[in-house]
Amino acid sequence: MPVFLCAGGLVTSFREACQEATRFTNSHGLDNQVVVQYARPTGVKQGLTALCRVVDVSRRTTGEHLLLNWQRDTRMESWRYSYRAVLLGVCVMLFDGAIRPAALVGLFLLVVGSHARAQDGNEPGRFISSPNVGYDLESAPTLETRDAEYRALNAEVDLLERQLSLLKRVVKLVSPSIVHIEASKTSQPGPGFAAARVQEAGAGVVLQLGDAYYVLTNRHVVHPAELESIKIGLTDGRVFIPEQVWSDPSTDIAVLRLPAAEGLIAARIGDSNRVEIGDFVFAVGSPFGLSHSVSYGIISAKGRRNLELGAREIEIQDFFQTDAAINPGNSGGPLLNLRGEVIGVNTAIASNSGGNEGIGFSIPIKMAALVAEHLITHGKLPRAYLGVQLDGTFNNEKARQLGLAAPRGALIKAVKPESPAAIAGLQHGDVVLEFDGTTIENDGHLLQTAGLMPVNKEVEVVILRQRQTYRVQVTLSEYPK
Repeated sequence: MPVFLCAGGLVTSFREACQEATRFTNSHGLDNQVVVQYARPTGVKQGLTALCRVVDVSRRTTGEHLLLNWQRDTRMESWRYSYRAVLLGVCVMLFDGAIRPAALVGLFLLVVGSHARAQDGNEPGRFISSPNVGYDLESAPTLETRDAEYRALNAEVDLLERQLSLLKRVVKLVSPSIVHIEASKTSQPGPGFAAARVQEAGAGVVLQLGDAYYVLTNRHVVHPAELESIKIGLTDGRVFIPEQVWSDPSTDIAVLRLPAAEGLIAARIGDSNRVEIGDFVFAVGSPFGLSHSVSYGIISAKGRRNLELGAREIEIQDFFQTDAAINPGNSGGPLLNLRGEVIGVNTAIASNSGGNEGIGFSIPIKMAALVAEHLITHGKLPRAYLGVQLDGTFNNEKARQLGLAAPRGALIKAVKPESPAAIAGLQHGDVVLEFDGTTIENDGHLLQTAGLMPVNKEVEVVILRQRQTYRVQVTLSEYPK
């Protein structure tokens, strides 16, 4: 049972202290709180008198610990009394309402050694003893303090909302450039089953090339739907049927030409090369058919390659990874930065459930726009051809054998006869470190970089051979059919 020390001195008698404690306890309904008046003894004799005034003030109070919260009175000295109060409380022994002799000796020494003067020695302070909860009676908020806290909170929220208004402005600015796509396709049935019509929902972003407007999206959103089975919906409610569709399976990019119309607004294209891990981004699309849905996140990683994306064979991969929610139906929608610029085309997710699990992939807009331009200009993506077979098992052990501290670049496993690589003199065992000024990270990076180069372009390649670096000029040809 807790025992409380009432050091009454000459100002507050033992009886008044008990009455005061009972009054505070009953009036505030504090079953686990006891308030005792404390008047600092002004001398050693009074301190000895106070030492003997030890009583079990309330047997309703339970708990294993005695916590003393010092409430500073501005008319008394501060830390000395707080310090002594805590030490006195520590020395009080919880032993069924009694104090052990050792505790009495400790209390005597503490009282004798800490009889400093108060500025107004006859004014009482107050202890609040809390066994478990640490309730602070005098600091309980009043109506005035609550109103002040609400005003302060509103001021902080106003500042935060002004900052967050940027997000709403971005969404409002880019919405007219984002479209909802619905494509009716014929499924490929298995043996013995009839074909069925399937509705595919996705999104896209409006681009302008010359005087014409196009929609950039994913190939898997519209392929293999017929032209008249594709509907493009704008935010203003208008619906268009595309005039022409181009697509490339190696990058999963498709371009749809819009008919001439008033009020079409093209999106602004950003620089995806400047994107960094940790940048804030928006993903806009039509998850589960819910058009123009917006989610928010960051760039989690860059340069994701060699991903297995179900039945789709996307050979040229260089994805951004984001934790912005991407679900079925988000495909083809834009990934936007805080400036309202398109930096990627949302394409795929990694998921065990089929829904968002915080891992989505987006094609960088520089790559997507380049493919789109080739499709519009040439009707296809003319892929450059290097003519090498790369080692996908390039690891630490092989890197050390070749003189590298860690695996970097792309290790050539074989060179195709009469290919641009063979003509330039590349060999088995060479490690491609740079390609046309781009530092190569791995084999997928080299395939993506070389595949998007213009055909017949001469590029400089830096290789590692027998622990020495060499520069080689390679003239790329068109990828064999």
